[in-house]
Amino acid sequence: MTSTFPRRLAHKIRQTRRLSRKSIAFLFLLAGSALVALTALFFAHLADFALELNAKLVQQYPWFAWVALPLGLPLIAWLTRKFAPFTAGSGIPQVIASLSLPYGAQKTRLLRLGQTLLKIPLTFLGMLFGASIGREGPSVQVGAAVMGAWGAWCKKHGLAFKGMQENDLMAAGAAGGLAAAFNAPLAGVIFAIEELGRGIMLRWERQILLGVLASGFIQVAIQGNNPYFSGFNGGVLENILMWVVAAGLVCGAAGGLFGRLLYQGAAAFAPRKIRGFIRNRPLLLAALMGLLLALLGTFYQGKTYGTGYHEAAQALHGIYEAPVGLAAAKWIATVFSYWAGIPGGIFTPSLTIGAVLGKHIAAIADISQGANIIVLICMAAFLAGATQSPITSAVVVMEMTGGQSLLFWMLIACIFASQVSRQFSPRPFYHASGMRFRQRVLQETAAQTGNAPARPQAANSKAGMPSEN
Repeated sequence: MTSTFPRRLAHKIRQTRRLSRKSIAFLFLLAGSALVALTALFFAHLADFALELNAKLVQQYPWFAWVALPLGLPLIAWLTRKFAPFTAGSGIPQVIASLSLPYGAQKTRLLRLGQTLLKIPLTFLGMLFGASIGREGPSVQVGAAVMGAWGAWCKKHGLAFKGMQENDLMAAGAAGGLAAAFNAPLAGVIFAIEELGRGIMLRWERQILLGVLASGFIQVAIQGNNPYFSGFNGGVLENILMWVVAAGLVCGAAGGLFGRLLYQGAAAFAPRKIRGFIRNRPLLLAALMGLLLALLGTFYQGKTYGTGYHEAAQALHGIYEAPVGLAAAKWIATVFSYWAGIPGGIFTPSLTIGAVLGKHIAAIADISQGANIIVLICMAAFLAGATQSPITSAVVVMEMTGGQSLLFWMLIACIFASQVSRQFSPRPFYHASGMRFRQRVLQETAAQTGNAPARPQAANSKAGMPSEN
């Protein structure tokens, strides 16, 4: 018996060391999640300040938008192209492209920390000037860059993450950024699995999912467990299945066309003779988009600027009378903002478009009781139509509004809307755009090394994405 005691003691010591190493690694993961959450929180406060300042300036100086948008958007586009060329647009396509790139020196090219952090002030300027953009997509790219850089630093100094690949860290940071941006931890996990894992091999280890949840829970601990759209109270809606089908049909078609226009760009809809002119003069295009945004905003008294959070919140509360055509105007404003080539997301503007669409449907059908339920379902359905991620859309809206009792109906509407959307846009917008970024990186890498470029068409086909138009 005495001879077995030393062996048992040595075994216990080894177990303790393994547990200690795992605990230390988990602490470093929590530290990375905290960095993601704090960055998202700072971004959120900065974005709120920009939206409030824009509203004040537009109200006090009616001419502000006519100066800020035509001059400001080209400035942002120039700054983006000069200093942070991979930060244009949402940010989610850049993360998807990075996850699909082969391991090597170019793996994190789209998520370099210094350039990606510039997305925060550039998005701030876009919101300040009045572009119809959101911060949630940019928070995803910034979160991926922060966690990726933190992981690389820890690996370099031998502190943690030896068994984790770059994809694991980037996915954890990206999903954590979404969870922190929306104050919705569960939605972050669903987003990671459904959106980031679509067509890409990711190892969904417990550590990654815990890191995503940690970012969301840290945000909850700081700000409190308050839904993004607080105060929603669902009532009773008769013939709810009929309205779910109607929402799925309308929002799916509108979301599919929305995604298609975003992906194809302005040149695809211009006369053939001037398409080259448009593609070769991005700053002039940004100025034109700014003029059109100012026109829309003036006609709708500033309601098409920014994220549209207040319009969506009031529609959910049943205290908002949407002007005729506001949903279409916000839809167009978001497309124009994206075409301008500036950093900015489409998540919250999409929710606003869906909310106003729901309000229009309720007004046309002359429904008063239960109108806010139609608004809620249309928010989720339009987001599903735009992204073709039905589960993420339903769970995001559920957590943002506290509408758990309507999750079943939102899921049905989102699934139906996604199927309808595919008839107008065969490939999901985020992934189609992501493969465009992937192709760009591969071509630039091949040009730098002097090798024959990789076959982007084959890569796109393998991932189920279209090639660049």
